[in-house]
Formats: sequence, C-alpha cells, structure tokens
Amino acid sequence: MNYVSTRDKSLRMTAAQAIVRGLAPDGGLMTPEAFLHLPHGALEQLKDMSYQQRAVYVMQSFLQDFSSAELSAFAAAAYGNGKFSHPDVAPVRPVDGNTWCLELWHGPTCAFKDMALQMLPHLLTASLTKTAEDKTVCILVATSGDTGKAALEGFRDVERTRILVFYPKDGVSAIQELQMVTQEGGNVGVCSVVGNFDDAQTGVKKLFSDRALAEELAGRGYFLSSANSINWGRVLPQVVYYVSAYCDLLKSGAIQAGQQVNVCVPTGNFGNILAGYYARKMGVPIKTLLCASNANNVLTDFLHTGVYDRNRAFYNTMSPSMDILISSNLERMLFEMTGGDDAAVRDYMGRLNTAGRYQVSDEVKEKLDGVFASGCCDDRETAQVIGEVWKEKGYLIDPHTAVAFGVLDKYRKGTGDNTPALVVSTASPFKFCSSVLPALGVTQLAQGTGILDQLTQVTGVEAPAPLAGLKDRKVRFQIVTEKEHMVDQVLEMLR
Repeated sequence: MNYVSTRDKSLRMTAAQAIVRGLAPDGGLMTPEAFLHLPHGALEQLKDMSYQQRAVYVMQSFLQDFSSAELSAFAAAAYGNGKFSHPDVAPVRPVDGNTWCLELWHGPTCAFKDMALQMLPHLLTASLTKTAEDKTVCILVATSGDTGKAALEGFRDVERTRILVFYPKDGVSAIQELQMVTQEGGNVGVCSVVGNFDDAQTGVKKLFSDRALAEELAGRGYFLSSANSINWGRVLPQVVYYVSAYCDLLKSGAIQAGQQVNVCVPTGNFGNILAGYYARKMGVPIKTLLCASNANNVLTDFLHTGVYDRNRAFYNTMSPSMDILISSNLERMLFEMTGGDDAAVRDYMGRLNTAGRYQVSDEVKEKLDGVFASGCCDDRETAQVIGEVWKEKGYLIDPHTAVAFGVLDKYRKGTGDNTPALVVSTASPFKFCSSVLPALGVTQLAQGTGILDQLTQVTGVEAPAPLAGLKDRKVRFQIVTEKEHMVDQVLEMLR
C-alpha cells in the first residue's frame, strides 16, 4: 500500500518513506491510498486476542513494508515489558449501565500519546533501514502538553535519533512541564516558546519548510522528521485502541456483535478522533463520533457550520492539551470527505494560511453531519463534571476527560440518543492536580509535587508511579525562546 499527499495525490511514498519523512514535501499529510475493511467476523476473532496481537492485526494491512514478525516484535516492545501498568494496556472501564471509559493513560507518561509514541520509534528506526537513509533523524515536536513528554520518553536514547520538543511557556500544567524539563537521555532537548501552542506548532511547520535549514542540517548529517500526529506512524497505532475497545466491549458482554456504539473524544488537533473515524471506516460499528472541545471551540463551530475560522480569541484553559485553534489533522478528514480531492484540500489549506478561515462545500458538510456531532464545555462546566463524576460514580477524571463526559451528557439530553457510549479518557487526573483538586472542593493547594500526595489524601486514589517519582527528578532544561528564534535552538542542538 502506498501513501499520497493530501495536497497532491501524484506524490506517493511507501509506508516506510511516509514514516521517515513525517510530512509531505508540499506540506500535505501522507494518507493511505485505500482503507481495507475488516473481514467478516474479525472483531469476534480479535476479542480473544491480547492488545499486542490486535495491534499487529490492525497495522499489518497498512504497513506492507513490514513483516508480521517485525510488527509482533515492535508490539511486544511497545506494549509489553511492564511499559504499561495495566495488563490490558488500554482497559475499558464501566462507568454506568450505558457508558464506558477507554483509559489510555496507563503508559510511562500517563497520557494517551504513549499508545502511539511507544510504537513510533520502532517503526521509525526500522524505516530508516528500509529506506537506506544514512543520516540521523532529528524529531521536532510541538506540544500542548502530553505529546512532548510521550515523544521524549519514546525516543530517549534511541539510536540514530535526536529529539527536540517545543512547548508554550505558561501553556501546560505544572506537572506536564516538570515531566518534560526533567527528561533523561543523551539525545533529547526541551525548549519553551513565548506564546501559545499554535505559535509553537506554526513555528515547527516553518522549520520543516525552511530549505536553508534543511541544507545546513544535511551538511551536518541530519534531517528533520515529526512525532506529532501529522506523521502516519503516530495515527495508525491510535486506530488500534478503538478496534481493541470495541472488542473488549464484546468480550465482556456489554454489547452484542454488530451493535453500534457512540464514541466521545476530547480533541484539539483532531488526531485522536481521526483515528476513531478510520476505525469506523474499517468496519468498527461506531454510530456517531462526538467531537468534544473546551472554550477553544473552533472544531465545534466548524462541525456545526462548515466554516473553519481560527480568527478568534485564544483561551488558556484547565484542559491545556486542547488549547488549539489550528487543528492539523482535520486536513486528512477534508481529504476523506472530498473523496480525495487534493485540489480542494489545497485550496482550503491555502485559505486557512492566508485568511485564517475557509468554508467547505454543502456536499462535504452533509458527509460530516453523517459521521460527527460536536459540543463544548468551558472551565466552569468542566470543573462541575469532575466533581459530579467523582461524587456520583466514584470515578476520578482529568479535565480533558471531563470535557468529553460533559459533551456526551449534553448530546444525550439534546438528541435523546442513548446509544451505548464510549468516552475516551486521555490523561491521568494526577497530571492536572491544580485543576482537579479545586473541582473537588479543595481551596488550599500544596506546593510543587506535594500536590500529588494531596490529591491522594483527598480521594484515596494512588498517583501513578511515573508521576509520583517526579519529586526526585532534577530540572535539566530551562531554555525559553521567541517563536522567531526556534531555528537557533535546532541549530544549537545539532551542532
């Protein structure tokens, strides 16, 4: 199977080439030429498999450059060896008789990004060999909080790789920042950017298109690639957990084979929910994908109106990983909904770059309406949901997951659609103690990492080991840069 650019279908790559390069030369996103439908009875077959086995089954159709033996070894390394604290890797937890939570935060950094970023380094290093690439790859990452630490941990001391993470100064939680700036490894770098996530993300995209930088780095023996979800090697492993979750619902008897479920996903960059769409396209019986936004509700407005408009106020919220106004992976969805019309996608992206807005055709809007619903929650509503879910369900959730619970509740009340629903839980609540504790009624907050113990004292829930261990870690990185000078940090790291 080949991969094509969303902006020029004549630009084709193998899976290995797409993973190595991350972003198409024309700025488009590499996307599979076709999606293979799961064979009849596949989900019944998969329900009795381990998460690792399910991963191989799903991924092998899209990674034909790789043998089953290679993918099995990668899955064992990524999801085995105690990397994840739960034996099911991505367990499905019942919340009430009609709602389940897909917990994606049992990995080494306690966020859903681990699900892909424990796999990507294996795919990338193998792809370097398959493409006969002789240079060292430098992974550039823009993060709104969770991707950065997950990428740093995944690529730490991986041969023939360097990784540099940019995050918005004052735009991530204190625990998220501490996770990044204390990162160990000889090939890692971390730098905060004055501004918001979109500033960091736009800056990274400019670095990828900087020909002078590319030539300079090539002379030093490096080339740039990405671990953000613009890389197909990030998106594909995310498809797996939607397939796996449905299989777990089947296995537990919560649903019957072929029964539809709704899936509610908190998302800012559209990568997580895009993976859910791809699972649906492959044949997982997902009825409606609910796109849950915080106060930065550019995606909610887009799905309601067909107009994408980033020209609006930006809010720093208690769910910072969703504080995004430019949702990169939406480009792949536009490619899908236009029937692979690269010229249309190119036009939409051009309008977004020059005017900050675009409007899709009536046909595209109708197709979106057939798959997606959307809603949003502000910080007040999010805090209320955290408190209610804890009080009524005895279930502790982070702000991003709370946004999803809130949107699902609004959707059910507004539509009467009580289809069994899966809420995607993207992070441990202990990554956001300073928001979770006030939502539980606590007014005096402990300082530093002591806040982790405070949340345990209030709830009786133990902090995940990777976060509890932060109190013994030393800060390594304290660099702050303007977005215009991000290139200097790249050149400094790759001297």
